[in-house]
Amino acid sequence: MKKKTVLFICTHNSARSQIAEALTNHFWKDNLYAESAGTIATEVNPYVIKVLNSLGINTKNLYSKSIEKFANEKFDLVITVCDHAKEVCPFFPANNVLHKNFYDPSSTKGTETDKFNAFTATLNEIFQWLKEIFGEPIQK
Repeated sequence: MKKKTVLFICTHNSARSQIAEALTNHFWKDNLYAESAGTIATEVNPYVIKVLNSLGINTKNLYSKSIEKFANEKFDLVITVCDHAKEVCPFFPANNVLHKNFYDPSSTKGTETDKFNAFTATLNEIFQWLKEIFGEPIQK
């Protein structure tokens, strides 16, 4: 059976959409294939790598991508994960389009621990929401 394709979009493709891509490809890899992109691609936030690695999730293929990279592709599902991306995102051909705004942990000030905890909290929120839409993960 062909995997369903998912595209996660946020503004910079540096945190929220990267987390969603990595979680989807790790926990739902038998049924789904995810990509992520930004309306203005920058770079993956180092805390994304730290938090994902602390959970044993592969990060070697994560890099920031612009939505232009996927302009001619059709996805089964496109999900915007920040309000800004929802407003400025061009139309993507997809069977379904969803939106869910998540807190941007990149804006967290404070210590290294404060920042790590903020990224962990956002990851947990995204993971819980992904379980609601994709079901319980196959890989525990």
